[in-house]
Amino acid sequence: MKHPYLDIAPEVQQALEAGKPVVALESTIISHGMPYPQNVETALRVEEIIRENGAVPATIAIIGGRLKAGLTREEIDYLGRTGLKVTKASRRDLPVLVAKGADGATTVATTMIVAAMAGISVFATGGIGGVHRGAETTMDLSADLEELAQTPVMVVCAGAKAILDLGLSLEYLEAKGVPVIGYQTEELPAFYTRKSGFGVDYRLDTPEELAQAFHAKRTMGLKGGMLVTNPIPEEYSMDHEVINAAIDKAVQEAAEQGIHGKETTPFLLAKVKELTGGSSLESNIQLVFNNARLAAKTACALSGLEH
Repeated sequence: MKHPYLDIAPEVQQALEAGKPVVALESTIISHGMPYPQNVETALRVEEIIRENGAVPATIAIIGGRLKAGLTREEIDYLGRTGLKVTKASRRDLPVLVAKGADGATTVATTMIVAAMAGISVFATGGIGGVHRGAETTMDLSADLEELAQTPVMVVCAGAKAILDLGLSLEYLEAKGVPVIGYQTEELPAFYTRKSGFGVDYRLDTPEELAQAFHAKRTMGLKGGMLVTNPIPEEYSMDHEVINAAIDKAVQEAAEQGIHGKETTPFLLAKVKELTGGSSLESNIQLVFNNARLAAKTACALSGLEH
């Protein structure tokens, strides 16, 4: 049954009805992740990469109170131009944004929600949110973690953002029963870098293996999603010490300025970009492209198993 608040783009709807592979994409990376026009250029290139690898892209957002699974070029450009004026929408924001007929750029959590409503199983993003540093006193945990625990979507990412407490983020996912898979790696990648010092639950080496594991999970009726961590390509990986020094300084400045809640991640990413002379932005773009390729190939393999 069609959801009353959901609009599925014709290309996406046709693909879903025909059992063809579809990959969901988030929209906070457009409005909050990078400056215009790089944000729009990156979003359109990610869609191209998904098509080049055999799947149909479905960029997700809230526009005029409608949940959108699949955006036009004009809608992507609108989000990019409007930028930070668009609400960064997590699960808690959806009822009010829909009721008010407002716009929202979807985080990992809300992209998963809308993807699941539309019947999309695979989602490519940059990095997930997690447990923030100092969360033992602030209780600052990303809604992404809880969404992974309850919503049946595979999320392909470059690991948790390195601005987070990676150890506690993994503990949380383990407690919630979310499988954390390393693609061709046994170590959790840390967004800008390929290494973190933390292990993953399992290593799988092909898109077919990823698809088989997710298919088995769903066939058994196990709730929740699956997290696939795909390391940033070697040539774009940043020096571990340089990026950690920048992150530590950014975290300190955030604390000094009283930044908290949903403002934390955009502030820290912007500050890290500034401290690294912009090289973190190029790394961010390349890891998103890399995740889009893997997600599309996995969606193709999953489609072959289920149709």
